[in-house]
Amino acid sequence: MLTLYHSPNSRSSRIIRLIDELDVWNEIDVQIVGVARNDGSGGRDPKNPHPEGKVPLLVHDGVEIWESNAIILYLTDLFPKAGMGPVVGDPQRGRYLSWLAWYGNVVEPVIAIGVANLSHPVLDVTFRGMPEMIARLSAALESSLFLMGERFTAADLLLVSTFTWSPDAAPDNQAIKEWIARCEARPSAKRMAAFDSNHLEQSNDT
Repeated sequence: MLTLYHSPNSRSSRIIRLIDELDVWNEIDVQIVGVARNDGSGGRDPKNPHPEGKVPLLVHDGVEIWESNAIILYLTDLFPKAGMGPVVGDPQRGRYLSWLAWYGNVVEPVIAIGVANLSHPVLDVTFRGMPEMIARLSAALESSLFLMGERFTAADLLLVSTFTWSPDAAPDNQAIKEWIARCEARPSAKRMAAFDSNHLEQSNDT
């Protein structure tokens, strides 16, 4: 049994989108929980078993999987038919794993450091900065439609969520802007938004 603990309009929304892309709605029980929000609203939900009170959290037969990139890898491996991620043995597997890891190891820290307006040589050497991050993305997208080539994968789904969640963070770069538009034109983006909107309305009615 698979259970996803999800809070609408949060980082776990990209897992909802992945469920839609994989077409495995019947395979996963989505449990709606509350979380602490950046604006100070919300708080830890006793119904959420995540050890830090965060989302997303995926539980498979009692085993907890946390962190978006780990959950994405787990689900694309578990449901390979949709082709959302190269399987073991595919020559592009390493590239796929690298993009997933790069998101957590570089993208989120760089954006958080920028939002906090922090500057320190250790941070600069370890994570680089926004210009380097933009250059890396742009270089990958100048010669292909998506990060893995001509096909949308879960790597795109994860990386683009950074800019759809915080549009102001989207760089003024033509290749990246066109990539964002291609990703957001997919039906899963609208269905994810509708899912979250519906559950927010239900929460407000209770």
